[in-house]
Amino acid sequence: MLYNNCPIKHPHHKAGTFCYSLGNSKTVIESVEEKIVPRSDVEEVLRKYKPGCVYREGKGGLKYVIYKLKNLSLIKYIINWGRICSMWPVHLTTACCSVEFAALSGPRYDPERFGWLTAVGSLRQSDVLLIEGTVTTKMAQRVRLIYDQMPEPKWVIAMGACAISGGLYAKDSYNVVQGIDDIIPVDVYIPGCPPRPETLFQGILMLRDKIMNEVVK
Repeated sequence: MLYNNCPIKHPHHKAGTFCYSLGNSKTVIESVEEKIVPRSDVEEVLRKYKPGCVYREGKGGLKYVIYKLKNLSLIKYIINWGRICSMWPVHLTTACCSVEFAALSGPRYDPERFGWLTAVGSLRQSDVLLIEGTVTTKMAQRVRLIYDQMPEPKWVIAMGACAISGGLYAKDSYNVVQGIDDIIPVDVYIPGCPPRPETLFQGILMLRDKIMNEVVK
C-alpha cells in the first residue's frame, strides 16, 4: 500500500488554486487558473497567464482572512471531518478489479460506515475518482476529462496493478498506459491483481487520514 504525499511535478499538474507570497512584498497570489505550480515556476506562470488572470490580495484582504479562518484547528477539523464522512465516488471500471469492488459494496462489508457513499450520476457532485483496471492510450483523454469535470477538492485512488503500472498488459504493449499517474495525480495506490475488499478498505482509510491533514482552501 502506497501513500502519495509527494509534491506534484510536471506533467502531473492538478487543477485548482495556489497561494504564495512573492518576495518581501507580502503580496499573496490568491488564484492562478487551471494549474497548481511549483514555487520555482511562479514567475513563468505569471508571464504565461498575464496579470489579468492572476488575482493578488494583500494579507489583510477578505479572501486571505477567510483562508486563515478556515484553517484554524477546530474549523479545519470540522470541515475535513465532514469530507471524510461523505465521500462520493466515481467508478471508472475497465477490468476485473470491479468484481472485487462489487463484493465490497455489499452488506457484508458495508463501506458506508467509513463514509464511502454510493456512486452518483453526476461528476460535478463527486469528489473521489476510483480507477479500477487497465487504461489504454485511447482512454487516457477521457480519464483526464472526467477528472477535470469533478469539483475541488477531489482525490484519486488507483486500484489494482493495471491502474498503478499497467499490470500484465504493460510489457511490450503500444496501447496501455503504464500507470494513471502519467495522466492525473494519484493520492492512494492499492496494489493487487485484483486487491481484496479488505485491501481496498485500507486504502479508503489512508485517504481519510490524508484528507484530515489537508489544508482547507
